[in-house]
Amino acid sequence: MAAVKRKLSAKPTAKRGQRLSAAQVAKKYGFRSGLEERIAEQLDKAGVEYTYEQVKLKYIKPASEHVYTPDFVLSNGIIVETKGRFLMADRQKHILVKKHNPTLDIRFVFSNSNARISKTSRTTYAQWCEKNGFLFSDKVIPESWLNEPSKNNS
Repeated sequence: MAAVKRKLSAKPTAKRGQRLSAAQVAKKYGFRSGLEERIAEQLDKAGVEYTYEQVKLKYIKPASEHVYTPDFVLSNGIIVETKGRFLMADRQKHILVKKHNPTLDIRFVFSNSNARISKTSRTTYAQWCEKNGFLFSDKVIPESWLNEPSKNNS
């Protein structure tokens, strides 16, 4: 698998000399967020091969089948999901994906893992991950994840 290639130099400009936001630049290069674009840049600089939103994983919500598209699948098999906001629907989806795909190694990179899952909850994204058996980090993929050997899931 070849790494995704794109020009990361100067920020492109919008109409009349306006600068594009990080999210607009990310979308221009095919990413859904600035965090995804930064993770792709980290992987490129580290020379790690990966695919971006190429794998489609089926999971079943009660009474209906759905498809989950992971953000990044590293060459060692680790699935990296990047999250700025981690909404209830996302949390529920990942519980179900894990239940229906128990051999997959799904991990999260958050913009801020200390953010609370809702205004009325004391639970943080980090605490939710720990409770539900997901590894996580903030802002970048840890080098240890990049250097982990592949796991044989057969």
